[in-house]
Amino acid sequence: MQHSTNNPSPIPGKLKGKLAFVTGASRGLGRWIAVELAQQGAAVAVNYAHSDEDAAHTVALIAKAGGEALAIRADITKEEEVREAAGQAEAAFGRSIGVLVNNATGPQPMLSIEDSDWKDYEDQLAFFVKAPLLLVKAVLPGMRAAGSGSIVNIGSEVVQLGNARFASYVTAKSAMIGMTRSWASELEPAGIRVNLVAPGWIPVERHAGASTDDYAGRVPLQRMGEPKDIAAAVAFLASDEARFITGQCLSVNGGLTFGI
Repeated sequence: MQHSTNNPSPIPGKLKGKLAFVTGASRGLGRWIAVELAQQGAAVAVNYAHSDEDAAHTVALIAKAGGEALAIRADITKEEEVREAAGQAEAAFGRSIGVLVNNATGPQPMLSIEDSDWKDYEDQLAFFVKAPLLLVKAVLPGMRAAGSGSIVNIGSEVVQLGNARFASYVTAKSAMIGMTRSWASELEPAGIRVNLVAPGWIPVERHAGASTDDYAGRVPLQRMGEPKDIAAAVAFLASDEARFITGQCLSVNGGLTFGI
């Protein structure tokens, strides 16, 4: 567990006083979501599964900007580890988790129908349905007690594009949309909002060396998105500025698709 409290004076921002828990935050989109939430004043629990070094780098980026972060290693598909991780975060910062970002992902194999089996689908559902459920159950008592909270699920434009040979991933991301809306309906009386951000293709470490020319050429805004584009959308939905927004799916892909 890496912890930084390099925060002599709290950063002013729309998330000041909030504790955010971001899954898969050691690299990729999760890292920059965590950094943005911290820049908006939140203390951030940086969840990760594998690399201590990568998680420490995310914490260092936040600390350098004067923010406060804690790196917590946990397999978010395991109920006991999720409960322990949420408890560690809340004990370290002395407050309940008010913002949950379900971002973590695993391998994303492209398989034909003939080469797929049910385990391939289960692997994706574990990250995009099971893990968010475990995490929401872990943070819900604190959010209910506070009478407020924001849950932001990270979906994907693949739900609308229906990419070939990618059905296991597309199916699981599709399930997140229904889950988001049902949770929003159930939790709105408690003052808890649930929304989903659906990024386009945002090149991060896993895409190193990939050509983006064809994709960028199809984007109406004629450029690739950047991690900060997704992070800004998440920070908005997590904040009180979005207090009248729940159950929504926000496409952030330069207009390549429209919201569902």
